[in-house]
Amino acid sequence: MTMIKRNSLQFLALGTVLVFAVGCGDKGAATAEGTTTGSTTPPATTDNKTGKTLHLAFVTNNSSDFWTIARKGTEKADKELSDVEVDFKMPSDGTAATQTQILDDLVTKGEDGIAVSPVDPKNETAELDKVAGSTLVFTQDSDAPESKRTCYVGTDNVAAGRMAADEVKKALPGGGKIMVFVGKSDAQNAKERFQGLSDALKGSNIQILGLLTDDTDRVRAKANVSDTLVKTPDVAGLVGLWSYNGPAILSAVKDANKTGKVKIIAFDEEADTLAGVKDGSIDATIVQQPFEFGYQAITMMAKYLKGDKSVVPAEKKIIVPTQAIHKDSVEAFSKKLAELKGK
Repeated sequence: MTMIKRNSLQFLALGTVLVFAVGCGDKGAATAEGTTTGSTTPPATTDNKTGKTLHLAFVTNNSSDFWTIARKGTEKADKELSDVEVDFKMPSDGTAATQTQILDDLVTKGEDGIAVSPVDPKNETAELDKVAGSTLVFTQDSDAPESKRTCYVGTDNVAAGRMAADEVKKALPGGGKIMVFVGKSDAQNAKERFQGLSDALKGSNIQILGLLTDDTDRVRAKANVSDTLVKTPDVAGLVGLWSYNGPAILSAVKDANKTGKVKIIAFDEEADTLAGVKDGSIDATIVQQPFEFGYQAITMMAKYLKGDKSVVPAEKKIIVPTQAIHKDSVEAFSKKLAELKGK
């Protein structure tokens, strides 16, 4: 594996929040104090006294475009660490069964560490504990707090849900009914985002009608929105909690000729979502930093396996900040996103 000179990419300042920090500076020790990442990605290190190549895996919870960005982060870490090889896995059908098979196969291969976004944390806890008995386990994107995972790397999803609620309030100052959509309601990130959204809207003039799931089926995701628009014609807002929900909502709203009449709040940065924000058909999208999920999960696991246990804070969580993107900031954000993807 060849070494590359590290390039610097500063946080993108949009409003008062800094996002998309990419590792910079010379190689050296990295620390994670508290539960929130600092202004730069912790630098990778190649200090491996054993001389052993570490085999690390990154496992997603579905095949959404969201993970393309995370993959870039794992690839950067892979290039920087001469003694690390990264295996990137995506369960094509987004099911816990497929993900469990992937985890079992990785353990059989002898992976030294696995960073996984659990599809169904409650029902996968036993599986994660079994894996943790053989290899280092980090969770990323979505946590499994009851499992024996060593650390979580990702978003504070309750806070992200509250951020989405703030955007709903801005979009609907006069109040109204909203419906919420997600792939799986039992995924930890889905539960926490919905919790944050619900808590922040309590006592307001906005009523949550319910939470509809689609099991990561994009056709069903759009059908859920279409059905809502027919059955609840006075619905004022639609909120998508997973990356593909934004495009599904937008497509259904356009088909129903209700663009601009129904407010949309989305999550993440799929191309159709950003296009919707740019033309005003989507009011805002809450973006995470999937690049950081990939980069930090791999570099932190490598450091931990090499003996630096200080990379895992006492809370066993490394939080990567989120930000709301609006029409006035989407162009700059999209430009930085393209740079991050190498386009």
